Amino acid sequence: MAATMQSPRPMLRPAMTVVTLASLLTLQACSLTPTYQRPELAVPQALAGADAASATAASAAGSAVSAAVASASPPAVAELPWRTYFPDARLQSLVCEALAHNRDLRVAILNIEQLRAAYQIQRADLFPTVNASLSGTRQPSTVSPYRLGTTATGGLAIPAFELDIFGRVQALSDAAAAQVLASEEARRSVHISLVASVATTYYTLWADRWQLALAEQTLATRLDSFKLQQLKFDNGVLNELDLRSAQSTVEAARVARAQAQRAVAQDVQALALLVGKPVPAEWLPPQANLALKDPAQFVQASLWPGLSELPVGLSSDVLLQRPDVAQAEQTLIAANANIGAARAARFPRIALTGSAGVASNSLSGLFDDGRFAWSFGGSLLAPIFDAGRTAAGVDSAFVKRDIAIAQYDKAVQSAFREVADALVARRTHADQAEAQLAQARAEAARLKLSTLRYDNGVASQLDLLDAQRALFAAQQAHITAQLARQLAHIGVYKALGGGWVDPR
Repeated sequence: MAATMQSPRPMLRPAMTVVTLASLLTLQACSLTPTYQRPELAVPQALAGADAASATAASAAGSAVSAAVASASPPAVAELPWRTYFPDARLQSLVCEALAHNRDLRVAILNIEQLRAAYQIQRADLFPTVNASLSGTRQPSTVSPYRLGTTATGGLAIPAFELDIFGRVQALSDAAAAQVLASEEARRSVHISLVASVATTYYTLWADRWQLALAEQTLATRLDSFKLQQLKFDNGVLNELDLRSAQSTVEAARVARAQAQRAVAQDVQALALLVGKPVPAEWLPPQANLALKDPAQFVQASLWPGLSELPVGLSSDVLLQRPDVAQAEQTLIAANANIGAARAARFPRIALTGSAGVASNSLSGLFDDGRFAWSFGGSLLAPIFDAGRTAAGVDSAFVKRDIAIAQYDKAVQSAFREVADALVARRTHADQAEAQLAQARAEAARLKLSTLRYDNGVASQLDLLDAQRALFAAQQAHITAQLARQLAHIGVYKALGGGWVDPR
C-alpha cells in the first residue's frame, strides 16, 4: 500500500495526493457510541418540605406547568450570587479571602487545568500531525577520499495518522471532554461547600461570642449574690446548705464561661483554616455586649442580622442544578462515550503516512535546484485473534456505564434527601426558635417573681436558685436555637446548589 517516486517537476502529482488524502478524511463519519439519554429522575415531582401551595401546584399541574411557574418565579438558587444571600460585609470579606486562598479550591482548579490539557492531547488525535525537517551531511566522496560530498534534505512529513472511520478517536475525545466538564462541576461543588462552611463558622463564632458574654454576665451576677450569701452565713443568718447551693451556681457559670471561651478560640482557628491565613479582627463578628441589668433584656435582643430569603423552585428538577448531580451525569456521559471507543476497537484501523521534500548537493541550492521527492502510504491493522480481549473491553465499558448510571441515581436520591431535610429543618428550626424565645421570656418573668417572693420571705433560696438556673439554661438554648435557624438557611442554600455563578 505504499508508493514512492521522484520527479524533477515538484508540483505535478502532489496536488493529486492532497486531493486523495482529503477524500479519505471525509470517511470519518461513522460512530458506534450509543445515543445518550438522561436517566429518569426516580424522585417525586415536587420537593418535600417546600411550601404547601407550591407542592400542590406542582403535583396537580405536572411538569409543564411547574416549568412555567418556575420561569416566572424568582431566580433559581444556582443562579443566585452568594453575595445576595449573605449580605453581611464581614462575612463577604471572609468568603472572598477564602475563595482566593483556600487550598481545597486551588486543588480543584488545578485538576481542571490538568484534565483540559489531557482533553487537548486526546482531541489532537483527530487531526494529522505535520513535522518539518531539515538536515545536511558532509562525508568523504566515494570517488576520492580527499573530496567531501555534501547532501542536504528538507521537507514535511505526516506520521501515522489514523482515519477515524468507526469513531474510536472521536469517542475518546468526547469522553475526555465530559471528564473536563465533570471536573468543572467538582470545582463548583468545592466552591459552594467553601462558601457554606465559611458562613457556618462565622455564625457559629457569633453565637459562641453571645454564649461567652452570657456566661460572663451570669458569673458576675452569681458572684455578687454569693458574696452576699457568704456574708449572711458568716453572721449566722444562712445555713450551709443554702450557701453551698449558691456556690454551685457560681461554679456552673465558670464552667459555661470556660466552654464558651474554648468554642470561640476554636471558631477563630477554623475560620483561619478556611480563609488560608489569620483573620483580621475587623472581619470577625462583633463582640456581644449584653449590658444587662434586667435579664429580660437579653431575650428580647436581636442576636445577629438574618439571611436573605432564599427562593425555592417548585419542581424536583432543581436537583439537576446541584454540582454533584451534574458531575455524576458528566461521568455517565464519559462512560457512554467509552462504549463507542471499545466497540470501534473490534474493527480495522487504517493509518496514513506521507512526506514531501527536496534534496540537493548543497544547502544553499536546496530550494533552487534540489530534486523534489514525495511518498504516500497507508497501513491497515485488523484484530484477528486476541483471546477475547476486545470483546471483554466492550463488556467492561457497558458495565462501567451501568455503574455510572447507578452512581447518578444515587446522587439524585441523596440530593433529594438533603434538599428535603434542609427544607424541613428551615421550617421547624424557625418554629423552634420562636418557641425557645417565648420560653426564655417566661423564665425571665418567673425569675423576677421568684426574686420578689424571696425578698418578701415567701419563697426559699432554693426556689430562687432554681429560677436562676432555668433562666440561664433558657437563654443558652435561645442562642443555640437562633444559630440552628441560621444554619438551616445555609443548609438550604447548599442543598439546592448554592449561588455560584461562573465569572466567565
